[in-house]
Amino acid sequence: MLKLWWYFLCVFEFKITKKQKGSNARTGTLKTPHGTIKTPVFMPVGTKATVKTLSPEELHTLDAEIILSNTYHLHLRPGEKTVKQQGGLHKWMNWNKPILTDSGGFQVFSLEQDKGLKQTAEKKAGARITEEGVEFKSHLDGSKHFITPEKAMKIQHDLGADIIMAFDECADGQSKKEYFEKAMIRTHNWLTRCKREHTKLNKKQTKKRALFGIVQGGTYKSLREESARFVASMNLPGNAIGGLAVGEKKETMLKMIEATVPHLPENKPRYLMGVGTPVEVLEAIDRGIDMFDCVLPTRLARHAAFWTSKKLNHIKNQKFKNDSTPLDKNCTCYTCKNYSKSYLHHLMKESEIFGHRLLTIHNIHFLLNLIRETRSHINKGTFPLFKKSFIKKWQKI
Repeated sequence: MLKLWWYFLCVFEFKITKKQKGSNARTGTLKTPHGTIKTPVFMPVGTKATVKTLSPEELHTLDAEIILSNTYHLHLRPGEKTVKQQGGLHKWMNWNKPILTDSGGFQVFSLEQDKGLKQTAEKKAGARITEEGVEFKSHLDGSKHFITPEKAMKIQHDLGADIIMAFDECADGQSKKEYFEKAMIRTHNWLTRCKREHTKLNKKQTKKRALFGIVQGGTYKSLREESARFVASMNLPGNAIGGLAVGEKKETMLKMIEATVPHLPENKPRYLMGVGTPVEVLEAIDRGIDMFDCVLPTRLARHAAFWTSKKLNHIKNQKFKNDSTPLDKNCTCYTCKNYSKSYLHHLMKESEIFGHRLLTIHNIHFLLNLIRETRSHINKGTFPLFKKSFIKKWQKI
């Protein structure tokens, strides 16, 4: 056990580089078997082992440091056994940098909720929740599946990610406090089982994986505090905050972060799941968050939307038809250096895949560059001024 502890201390070491005075913002580094990550960091989402429309080479050019893949989707198709037989996610998708896999808990519920089916406490649409695990129907073919905390660990170990997430219950945002508490306790019980199974599996492998626990508790301060204390007590390499950015007001989300962060260890990375708008990322970093993921950059691109330093725009807007300027005059991405709004307007009007690719490159570059600028300002001690300036000029469309 001591040998395993020493291994984790060396391989998954998190070091804080700089703390911002007057803020909880900090920069740091997190070691993994596939390289060191600079934090704060944004993780582009490669749900099905690919970031939509982009190649790994393009992600390298964009300087993405880590990507996220989805356990639920890869379990259903092609199956973790196939990925393992092909040498694991890194080899299979030709990505030699770190990978994080989420546990699939959110998708088990959300994909059924998207169908608009009525939910009850223990039976969320097609999912049936027990203390043992979750039975659900595949969104692909309706086939039944059953995932336990132990199985979630086995799937993620077979996929071969560097960082894996505990199996949790992400309660619907409209739940009552009583159910949020019940889901939180179940999440804690599952985390205990996840840690036990993860430890067993790690002992059998040459390349170890890092398990992160997930704080739940809905929009209730007392539950968030209780959950954070429990997750922290598990002494894992990192900790995540789940169940936010699911429809609650931004102010509520920020209050829940403020309630949670003081109860998570300072010497471990803090990961806010599913958040990726520029302003929310800056606000969360200000409150002590180190890691983010979100499908927003790629999803916005597929819907013809792009970010600039001032606002969110839609390239299909008729005013861009004859606009020969780049998406953002200050942007250095491949898209902005080579193509005009007029051309992108045409591509998206015609539903050309190349347009999706170019907008995706821009959006991911924009967010990764914002994170790089943020790290620079924290290191220089000027983050509060940078954040204030950015938010002041940001406009909602």
